[in-house]
Amino acid sequence: MTEDYIFGNLDLASIALWIFFLFFLGLVVWIQRENQREGYPLVDEDGSQADAGSVFPNPKDKTFILPHGRGEYTVPSKQPPERAGIDAMLEATAASGGFPYVPVGNPLADGVGPASWANRRDEPELDGKGHPKIVPMAGLEGFAVAAGRDPRGLPVVAGDGAIVGKIVDMWLDEPEQLVRFLEIELDPEFGDGTRLVPLTLARILRNQVKVHSIYGKHFAGVPQLKGANQITKLEEDKIAGYYGGGKLYADETRMGPQL
Repeated sequence: MTEDYIFGNLDLASIALWIFFLFFLGLVVWIQRENQREGYPLVDEDGSQADAGSVFPNPKDKTFILPHGRGEYTVPSKQPPERAGIDAMLEATAASGGFPYVPVGNPLADGVGPASWANRRDEPELDGKGHPKIVPMAGLEGFAVAAGRDPRGLPVVAGDGAIVGKIVDMWLDEPEQLVRFLEIELDPEFGDGTRLVPLTLARILRNQVKVHSIYGKHFAGVPQLKGANQITKLEEDKIAGYYGGGKLYADETRMGPQL
């Protein structure tokens, strides 16, 4: 008899199901808004704010206390600004949307298209103890090449066959024990000093290190480091973008159809 049941005709299973549904819906909305802390509001290719940037509004500012005495970081409103003047470095190929933009200057130096880089913080990435993660192997003890060929001393051959210098050191991600960059000492005719090349964009052969993405004339323009024994996150992105952009922009023939 229902009169003896404390909840009467109330369907507890249905209520539990609706509570779960509302909780899950709220969780999805919260996660989506938290995902919009960096890189929002979205913008179109011409720099204007996108009409359909997100179904959900941007979240309120949240301030994070950074480790190792690096201060505070507030997002989304105080994230690093967009790269100034980048719109002037590209021009549209058509008035309607969806058509590509082409560089108007030197795309490798301007960092546009495949050579683009993100405006990351200009400071080294730190390990758990507050030390820079990526450092030159020459300054470390207890590290040695355990497998494969040691590239130090090998000549560096560019995509056009020019020998631009030689490998003088390797830069390691010390906590991960991985080589991230090779350090090139350039011959005077190709630039002064040293440059880094991401290991993933270099091929270590028996008697040489091949860097296919750029030509000899481009090595002088590879972004340089402001510190002797450390690389910042911004510098990492600029260097990777420069070499990556060469896959398309090093030679006009690379910009045509590839079969």
